[in-house]
Amino acid sequence: MTHYYTNNVDLKSQEIRIPFTYRKHQMTFVSDFGVFSKERVDYGSRVLLECMNITKEQNSLLDVGCGYGTLGISLKKEYPWLHVDMIDVNERAVHLANESILCNDVENICAYVSHIYENVTDSFDVIVSNPPIRAGKKVVFEILEKAYDHLNGHGELIVVIQKKQGAPSAKKKMEEVFGNCEILKRDKGYFILKAVK
Repeated sequence: MTHYYTNNVDLKSQEIRIPFTYRKHQMTFVSDFGVFSKERVDYGSRVLLECMNITKEQNSLLDVGCGYGTLGISLKKEYPWLHVDMIDVNERAVHLANESILCNDVENICAYVSHIYENVTDSFDVIVSNPPIRAGKKVVFEILEKAYDHLNGHGELIVVIQKKQGAPSAKKKMEEVFGNCEILKRDKGYFILKAVK
């Protein structure tokens, strides 16, 4: 069994196009075998996107575990002044995210391979993540903990996690690291959590 949070280059490939509407934007994502939620944009990502409210003072965003680019590209469309980086450990996901960038006519956005923040050299005003829960608690907690060092002052970490998949422990971890954590929304068991540096 191959998991979307690993890098398996031997998977068969059969790219598909996924239509998606975010607020007033009609988008298309390129998907394939071996990535998370390959046939449709998942519910958790939809809930997170609906909670987002980025201000003009916020200029940069990092999407951690970007998959085929749902969060980063959608937010770039809605907030065109943002510089957006998207990272994933899965080379196929990064390839698809870059294909999705081309499909959606967005600039000042890129996707590249990184195991968590390994290849990230910049800091950001906003970090978003729909973390790879199946990769295990250790990986998820590392995404939450190390976000702090990659945020600018007053930067925000916003994540979506299901209650049954560890939202309460993630909230506790974010409170430990940031000294605060707010539940922006609960929807069908999904929690949108926000911490501010």
